[in-house]
Formats: sequence, structure tokens, C-alpha cells
Amino acid sequence: MRIIDKIISDRGSKYAVSGAPCASAAEAGDLLAQLKRNKRFAKATHNSWGLICADGPVKNDDGEAGAGMVILRMLEREGLRDHLIVVTRWYGGKHLGGDRFRHVQDAVRIYLEDLG
Repeated sequence: MRIIDKIISDRGSKYAVSGAPCASAAEAGDLLAQLKRNKRFAKATHNSWGLICADGPVKNDDGEAGAGMVILRMLEREGLRDHLIVVTRWYGGKHLGGDRFRHVQDAVRIYLEDLG
């Protein structure tokens, strides 16, 4: 799994983005389990993710309401299929409001640029 850590920091919250080729929701679950073997990611407040595969669009907000849909929309715009993207957030104690969606978008954008 490709991990780009410590990419965004805002009011104490910190973000990372990860991803890997992935063909199904079941495989996404395996990749998330692999990511969470790293204690830092296991202790994260949210590991939101999105994937477009043969089964259709699949997402999980992991408590960050709406984050999975933001990831899916960006995957659709890029035409990226069969690739899981996970945006991880460590909550810093202050609510970010709508800024959290901008941070999710920025994290996915950073990942897509790194992917080439």
C-alpha cells in the first residue's frame, strides 16, 4: 500500500492518504486491515475510503460523515477504477466544519498527483 503521511494539519487534526490497486469490497477490507497493522493508523479517528470496482461504487465514511462520497466523486472524475483510496484523520480536538471536506479533497488530490 502506498502511504503518504503527515500531509495536512489544521487546528490539531492531521491527515494522511493511502491507496492500492483493489478489485472488490472484500479486498478493500483486507487492505484496510493491512493498513491498521500500523498502530498509528489503527488509532486514527477516521479511515474513510472509496473504491469504484466491478461491484460498483463502494465507500465507508468511518464516522466522518460524507467523506467516502467525496472520495468516490474524485475517483469518478479521474476515471480511476479498481483502486482503493483511504483518507486518514487524527482528530485534534477542534471541529473543522466544512473544512474537513476540503482536506479530504486535498488529500485525494495529493495521492492522485503522486500516483501520476
